[in-house]
Amino acid sequence: MSENPRTGSRHERLRPIEGQHNTWVKALRKAFARGEAGTEGDCAIEGFHIIEEAIRSGLTFQAVFFSHSAEPRARKLLPQIGAHAETLLLPDRLFASVVPSETPQGMAALVRCKTFSLEDVVSNSRKGPLLAIAGVQDPGNLGTILRSAEAFGAGGVLLGEGTVGRFNSKAIRASAGSVFRIPAAPAELKTAVGLMRERGLRLLATSSHKGTPLPETDLAGEVAVFIGNEGAGIPRELTGEMDELVMIPHAPQVESLNAGVAASIVLYEIARQRQ
Repeated sequence: MSENPRTGSRHERLRPIEGQHNTWVKALRKAFARGEAGTEGDCAIEGFHIIEEAIRSGLTFQAVFFSHSAEPRARKLLPQIGAHAETLLLPDRLFASVVPSETPQGMAALVRCKTFSLEDVVSNSRKGPLLAIAGVQDPGNLGTILRSAEAFGAGGVLLGEGTVGRFNSKAIRASAGSVFRIPAAPAELKTAVGLMRERGLRLLATSSHKGTPLPETDLAGEVAVFIGNEGAGIPRELTGEMDELVMIPHAPQVESLNAGVAASIVLYEIARQRQ
């Protein structure tokens, strides 16, 4: 590997960028705004621990961005990032204008995220339960769902219409890196129901106040669990497609559990029964 006498080896080099019209800066801003993987699987991530998770998950880095104030910490990460990635140093103000976090840690990246199709996720039902997310709009809830899906051995997650993008920056942080590893895909849920039926899956939906109590539900076979959004729950047209409604028992004065908590409890119960 050739060395530049001023900047050192490729792993040590940080190329200064001053303007917001730089091609890489514009690409990062666009990827953050999109919240989903681009046509070539590119997505934006930020924060020291999330970048570490991306490295641990074997993702390919296209470009890595550091603010001036984060430069000392950046030097620790550079040897772990592929030699073909661009490594860029931005003024603090420019960096903060591109990264959506209110308290940016001074490091962000464009990476190639793994992408999956509806068929990929449904075919993974033999490995574990599927989750179908119907319109969950809070990125913290979605991140929690993705984290629990990996923790409790889910086969994959389908993100239905109106659901926040899995590569939303807040969803990525809440997933603690699970978003890089759990198979997940955007999907039209009516179409997904047809594919699930073809594979012989039982379709379950969570409900706040009616249905079979979760501990009494048979969860041993291949199942898909539908999780509704924070307010309206499962759309009526999907409720009619379900084989069973499942209720998580809780104190009556609590109106409902949020989507992330509900999904986590159901996934834990499935894992417990299958042990």
